[in-house]
Amino acid sequence: MTNPDQTTELPKSWDPAEHEAEIYQGWVDAGYFTADASSEKPPFSIVIPPPNVNGSLHMGHAYEHVLMDALSRRRRMQGHEVLWLPGMDHAAIAMQTMVERKLAAEGVTRDDIGREKFIERVWAEKAEISGTIGGQMRRLGDSVDWSRERFTMDEGLSRAVHTVFKQMFDDGLIYQAERLVNWSPVLKTAISDIEVTYADVEGELISFRYGSLDDAEPHIVVATTRLETMLGDTAIAVHPDDDRYRHLIGTELEHPFVDRRIPIVADDYVDPEFGSGAVKITPAHDPNDFAIGQRHELPMPTIMDAEARIADTGTQFDGMDRFEARVKVREALAEQGRIVKEVRPYLHSVGHSERTGEPIEPRLSMQWWIDVSTLARSAGDAVRNGDTVIHPKSMESRWFAWVDDMHDWCISRQLWWGHRIPIWYGPDGEVVCPGPDETAPEGYVQETDVLDTWFSSGLWPFSTLGWPERTEDLEKFYPTSVLVTGYDILFFWVARMMMFGTYVGKDLGPGNAVPFTNLFLHGLVRDEHGRKMSKSKGNGIDPLDWVERFGADALRFTLARGANPGSDISVGEDHAQSSRNFATKLYNATKFALLNGARVGELPDRASLTVVDRWILDRLDEVLAEADAGFEAYEFSKACESLYHFAWDEVCDWYLELAKVQFAEDDPVRSESTALVLGTVLDGLLRTLSPVIPFVTEVLWTTLTHEESVVVAPWPTVSGAERDADAARHVDDLQRLITEIRRFRSDQGLRPGQRVAADLDGLDAAGLTESRPHLDALARLDPTGDDFTVTATIDVRLSSATVTVRIDTSGTVDVEAERKRVGKDLAAAEKELAQTSAKLGNDQFLSKAPDQVVAKIRARRELAAEEVERLGAKLAALGGS
Repeated sequence: MTNPDQTTELPKSWDPAEHEAEIYQGWVDAGYFTADASSEKPPFSIVIPPPNVNGSLHMGHAYEHVLMDALSRRRRMQGHEVLWLPGMDHAAIAMQTMVERKLAAEGVTRDDIGREKFIERVWAEKAEISGTIGGQMRRLGDSVDWSRERFTMDEGLSRAVHTVFKQMFDDGLIYQAERLVNWSPVLKTAISDIEVTYADVEGELISFRYGSLDDAEPHIVVATTRLETMLGDTAIAVHPDDDRYRHLIGTELEHPFVDRRIPIVADDYVDPEFGSGAVKITPAHDPNDFAIGQRHELPMPTIMDAEARIADTGTQFDGMDRFEARVKVREALAEQGRIVKEVRPYLHSVGHSERTGEPIEPRLSMQWWIDVSTLARSAGDAVRNGDTVIHPKSMESRWFAWVDDMHDWCISRQLWWGHRIPIWYGPDGEVVCPGPDETAPEGYVQETDVLDTWFSSGLWPFSTLGWPERTEDLEKFYPTSVLVTGYDILFFWVARMMMFGTYVGKDLGPGNAVPFTNLFLHGLVRDEHGRKMSKSKGNGIDPLDWVERFGADALRFTLARGANPGSDISVGEDHAQSSRNFATKLYNATKFALLNGARVGELPDRASLTVVDRWILDRLDEVLAEADAGFEAYEFSKACESLYHFAWDEVCDWYLELAKVQFAEDDPVRSESTALVLGTVLDGLLRTLSPVIPFVTEVLWTTLTHEESVVVAPWPTVSGAERDADAARHVDDLQRLITEIRRFRSDQGLRPGQRVAADLDGLDAAGLTESRPHLDALARLDPTGDDFTVTATIDVRLSSATVTVRIDTSGTVDVEAERKRVGKDLAAAEKELAQTSAKLGNDQFLSKAPDQVVAKIRARRELAAEEVERLGAKLAALGGS
């Protein structure tokens, strides 16, 4: 591929908006991201966690995509056949909710248009909006194989869903049962735990009385925040050792409204110290009550319909909404004199539907379930046996806590959009599950429920590769190499993939027992103050906004630089601007290098190179090794920090300045070797940075090397040369000497570019004689002349000797102006010292202020004290007071 910016001279400045889209399309057109299943290269595969088709990528998605892309690009450069497979999830609840809202705005419901027309409408909406995510991925620079893009309701993936369901049904792992589920009255369906969010709500804890209103007769007081559920009470539970109620265990009390007697049962679940020590039991509308109901074989009447209206109780409350009934039941109980006390407010955690916002209702209903006992054990064993390795290892305990105590999975949803459950019912109650190529008997009716979205996304690692067919892709790229996802969906998605993967893996042969061999869990993206990003807080960041303002490379580097396994990351605009500055710094450095003839070629023998050339080549080797180890361990932050500081602090701030001196010498051999060293350093640096910041490195690397593309360039490796410890010491001493002279010059009031005569004693002993040209150039020193007068002296202790620097500043400093400047700075430092000392001397402040605030004030006082001493001495040297 020929890059549009591959010229002998780069443009004056780097403007991402001008180049990124064209560069990306060039990569796609060249086929760099298209995997070849017939290749003999070792495989590396990642399947993208499929984003919901109805949305757009948020900053968390961008974070995840950057990490997956960096891994894919690096492996591609290392000679692997890389498949990064893109796709989207049909998002059953989210899509159905969105379309139903649009229908409501048109004045109709899904029932008005019917199931078939409704599904057609959803497909039309999907076609209209699904391109948004793909466009965002291109803007981010995702190196995905677009030819293999998948959707969870594609024909091939739907066949995989049907096949797995059939196999599990035949194996007895899928069954139908009446159990308690999270119920959304708005969506009128069961929803998964991940679709429930919890919030503290102020409610009423109301105590009321069962039994006689006469204290001398049998009665019990119970309390609840959901008073309407008492219509479904079928027992009252007490602790078996509670002496207050021991005489009542086994007896019954009348229900105030329903023709039902309520037994008193003994159960260890009850805490005798909490409240009255008695608990009302509504098995069909509370998970803990359901468990007690099972233990004591209690009736479990469901008292609400699908929309959470009271139903089938035979009371005056039938037909009421649950919240209206809550009030009316309280009023009716009060009329009977049964309300004992009301506590207001009572703060308690209430689950809400993530999609529609209403409080969910625990509800007993007939659903389809998966028996996860053997599947969960296999998922746990896969990690215990090392078939799948979790990064970071600290997350293993969380993994085992979940899979070792997993409850059966409710897989049915009362929706229309999704994979319809392939169960058919006969006229006499027969239940059959035909296979994908079979038809149900005539007269049979298909189940109306659809499968939980997590069912189809749980098959994603192998269904996207063509399973159940034994395709080339499946043979080459399965199991996938690594799954990159957030620790927050470790249970909800990852566990399901592991269960399905280990279930079908037994038929795929040795080595295919898991869906991925590595599991890299990243954290959440938080704002610069460490808060979780959310629409309600208004602190969310649109990743495309940063791409527009700072460039894709800046966004990518910001996210990768903060990424470590299992850790959250905080980002703000300052980080993005810093990353943009870094890209600009690289651009300008490479442009300077090219203008001075930097190129990639065979290096001269190291013995013929200057000491600073040997030093920078050694540092390149060290940084390449550090970055490589960081990427290999998914420690992106360590890799990026190492590359950032090498590029900025060592290459740009030091080596380029030192190289300028060598280019300026009248020595063609020296200039040529410097150009080759500089080219070698930039070549290795740009290639190693390219997985994280691919756009600017593409332009710079192709211009430097005149090669096809950094995307298909080989991954850099260390040279293997023995490290020159003397060169490292030499440059460290040189840097220290230059830094101290610069600091001394500043203290003397010299302008940064102002040259002064200086005499240096001890260079020979320090071994720095050959670097005198570098020293003079970077410290702005001139040789001494006949009129040289020592006006200032500094001793700099180096590794093997002390260098004494004597400087002639006569005629170079406006003493009066400098005295005024230093005096002004001294006054500011004295004011800061006084203010901080006053605060630290205030006992009231010290007793109330947080420890970190006090520590910060102490640090400010220490710094102010040092400044007062330094500036006072400087003012005295200038003849001030």
